[in-house]
Amino acid sequence: MTPPPPRTVILSPHFDDAALSLAGLIPRLPGPVTVVTVFGGAPAAHHAVSWWDSTCGFSTAAEAYRARLAEDARAAALLGVDRTVLDHPDGPYGAGDELTGLDAFLSALPNPFPLVLLPLGTNQPDHERVRDRALRVLDDLGAPPPLLYADLPYTGHLPEWGAPDTDRALGGSKAYGVAYQDLLTCYRLDLAHDLVLTDAEWARKREAVLCYASQLAPLAADHGSLLARGGPLRAERVWSPVRRPQPAGAVA
Repeated sequence: MTPPPPRTVILSPHFDDAALSLAGLIPRLPGPVTVVTVFGGAPAAHHAVSWWDSTCGFSTAAEAYRARLAEDARAAALLGVDRTVLDHPDGPYGAGDELTGLDAFLSALPNPFPLVLLPLGTNQPDHERVRDRALRVLDDLGAPPPLLYADLPYTGHLPEWGAPDTDRALGGSKAYGVAYQDLLTCYRLDLAHDLVLTDAEWARKREAVLCYASQLAPLAADHGSLLARGGPLRAERVWSPVRRPQPAGAVA
């Protein structure tokens, strides 16, 4: 029996991004939900282990990749989502990759299009690449506008994160708001979801994040109290972009 097509597609640049950024919101999204890991390809056999994977405790790139696939499968099962892994290698294993697999995936989505969620792109170049590529392809396809989700833990370090004035603060922050501000030049960003997790939602999210155990130690070194109840993962935020009218003669 053919499974039903997804009603929601989440583009997760790396294996852990959907869980870190949206694990609390996922049960509220139209199902079935499919999480698509864009940089999910296997590293070529000749690649030495990357600095990040070595810091995570792996001796080889292949060992790290096998562990990440298994972690992602556990998290997907816990969150009740389907998973698709594209063949673009991550970071140092795939420099210069053109993300043509992402183009092909989006072009093959059923009509009517599912709801698509993209990363905002806060302080993470891989996330920006996925966002910009997906926005262009979806626009070329005539698809409905996607939603944009705050990248956690990056955006979550904003001091006002989870407060009523979060968007105002993002609009003025040089540390955590540059991606938000850049998008405002072309789009009005209407708030679609503003979720401060309850204790039950937080417990479920924490369990999903813990599935990615191999990366938690270096993530904590970079992001401090990553799993603290009041830390950067405590709130989730999603915007609906509305393209601003272009001035006469401007190139879109």
